[in-house]
Amino acid sequence: MRLTQGTMFWREVGRGPTLVFLHGSWQDSSQWVPLMEQLGQQFHCLAPDLLGFGESSRLLKGTYSVDLEVTCLAEYLANIRAHPHILIADSLGAWVATRYSLRHPERVRGLVLMAPEGLAHPTFDERWQKMRWLASPWAIRGWGLWLAAPLIRLLKGDRWLQKVRQRQKETRDYQAACKLLFQRHRVALRAEQLNEVLPDLQLPVLLLHPEQASRYTHLANTLFHELVPEAQFLTIPGNEATAWQMTTEKIQVFAKAGAMDSISP
Repeated sequence: MRLTQGTMFWREVGRGPTLVFLHGSWQDSSQWVPLMEQLGQQFHCLAPDLLGFGESSRLLKGTYSVDLEVTCLAEYLANIRAHPHILIADSLGAWVATRYSLRHPERVRGLVLMAPEGLAHPTFDERWQKMRWLASPWAIRGWGLWLAAPLIRLLKGDRWLQKVRQRQKETRDYQAACKLLFQRHRVALRAEQLNEVLPDLQLPVLLLHPEQASRYTHLANTLFHELVPEAQFLTIPGNEATAWQMTTEKIQVFAKAGAMDSISP
């Protein structure tokens, strides 16, 4: 679909109440295919690639931002007339979903989230510093690593060096995520953070929390729950890679409750 800021690609399956899936920072809509195959038997499932990700177009001018992603998502959903709906979102997608819900509360019946980005905390500032040099091809630290590579190999650090370079490649493959999360001015990032606005969120929220969550996922889920204490906090067996598949039944119950609410007098 051609939008004001570019072209949006999406995956779609099923009929019934609408579920909108928003992918994570280092993913695209293919992240949701297994879950959509299960939920598509009862729901109308939509999974767009956010602008700059997957098959959606890259931004030729201007700057990536959460506000831009929310604007594109709103235009897309308005064009296909798929609201009210439940938003199911991971990481960066959860940040976009939350901002979208705050801007258009009348269009949303509930949120299912895991590891939301966009929360202010010193630990996330530390992560931002670590990731910034991986995301930028011009970072001094990156050039220093390249120059030191012979010495690192001499000290038998080949495996570590290979791991860092693989992580660097994986990060830079998602240029929109790099630009949105790590290559913007901190003032612009702070203006879009969620801490101050989350108390205004009045929608049902289901927070998924894997037992083997990473340090950052644990902190993000905990902070979100502290700021939205009415949110349901669901602990799931296993790790983040299997979390979504482990919660199909719970999502079905949550989504059906939201669907009934949308048609109740």
